[in-house]
Amino acid sequence: MSKSSGLAMTTLSVQDAAATARDIKNDITNFQFSTPRAVQDITGVDKSAKETLLLLADFSVTLNGVFNPTTNQSHTVFSTVPTTTVPRQTIITFGTSPAATMTATCNFTDYQISRGNDGALTWTAPGVLQNGTAPAWT
Repeated sequence: MSKSSGLAMTTLSVQDAAATARDIKNDITNFQFSTPRAVQDITGVDKSAKETLLLLADFSVTLNGVFNPTTNQSHTVFSTVPTTTVPRQTIITFGTSPAATMTATCNFTDYQISRGNDGALTWTAPGVLQNGTAPAWT
């Protein structure tokens, strides 16, 4: 059987502002990404059901984690989001053999830090497709 869970992920790396990939999977508690396609409605008046064309591909990701100021970990990667305008390659790999890897170059648009009433210090970092290259599974 080749089915995989999301347990013990192989890779979840994001480039820092210097374009160095940093493996920050240990800081990430959960995440989600999506790969939607735009759709154009091309339904003629002669149809009784909708016709569409697939258009541009897109990608978005939201990473959530625990604050870690250690060098080259999540805070180092995302603390430069407010002051830099660099694209960051994001790589997410599930499984080992076989593995499925999603790669996309993103603009991270925010680095939100939250301190809960229980004392938890967490962060959220949303990213969107940057370079016009469709995200790809390998």
